[in-house]
Amino acid sequence: MVKKYKKIMYNEVEILPSVFDPLGLFPTEIGIKPFLKWAGGKTQLIPELVKYTPKVFNKYIEPFIGGGAFYFFLNPTNAVIGDLNSELIITYKAIKNSVEDVISHLESFKNNETFYYNIRAVDTEKLSNIERAARLIYLNKTCFNGLYRVNKKGKFNVPYGKRTGSFLDSEGLRNASEFLQNTIIEFADYTETLKKYARKGDFIFLDPPYYPVGKYSDFKRYTKEFFYHDDQIALKEEFERLVNMGCHVILTNSEHPVILELYKNFEIKRIETKRLINSDASKRKGIDIIVIGS
Repeated sequence: MVKKYKKIMYNEVEILPSVFDPLGLFPTEIGIKPFLKWAGGKTQLIPELVKYTPKVFNKYIEPFIGGGAFYFFLNPTNAVIGDLNSELIITYKAIKNSVEDVISHLESFKNNETFYYNIRAVDTEKLSNIERAARLIYLNKTCFNGLYRVNKKGKFNVPYGKRTGSFLDSEGLRNASEFLQNTIIEFADYTETLKKYARKGDFIFLDPPYYPVGKYSDFKRYTKEFFYHDDQIALKEEFERLVNMGCHVILTNSEHPVILELYKNFEIKRIETKRLINSDASKRKGIDIIVIGS
């Protein structure tokens, strides 16, 4: 059974996201949870994000897709998603185009520590794209806290999570595959994706790596290239370009003075969120901001 989202009022209409009805029957009323858990995922922010989602838009673009919680919730009929994490994009494409092959490969995997570290140590360049997708999903479901993190050499370095239960949700993967059928998937920097696809009337959700607010903020590293101060400034300039073009744009980030200053001319909403990855329970709360550009 696939987990469902709770009832949410979306632009004054109560929607009941469900995957118990055939997909495609009422596509704009169906939402599923993402098939990957991702650091900084936006599941808990969805009730706030939908408040600023336009009632009508041409296409949906999310160039920092990560786990895609908001994308899978909205289930747009025309979408573009992208990321600079090659393993992530390979996985999305494999689920879209070859989901049964990925499932078949995952069925041969085992949830134990020895198998985990053997899979983690594999050189991905020697694997097929199907094998790389299966590996990423397996590591994501069996590693500590579902955290995707790489070192500066781009090597996945999260320890085994000692989880019990199955790591394979076949129906969830099949549902995700169907959701992805009308979606363009790009392995590209966000600027390339936006310059190629963004047009007036599009709805764009920007969820970049957050500006660090603490000593251990770098846990969100998911590619070997980090998102630096100058990158945040460049993103703000792109945000303005999109707004001036006539796009509907919302952006999430940390409540850092630098970010608040960058976006001071736009509407900013502060939302208290949980930081589920911090091992210290007393530090599992933070403030996310939502910047509304239209």
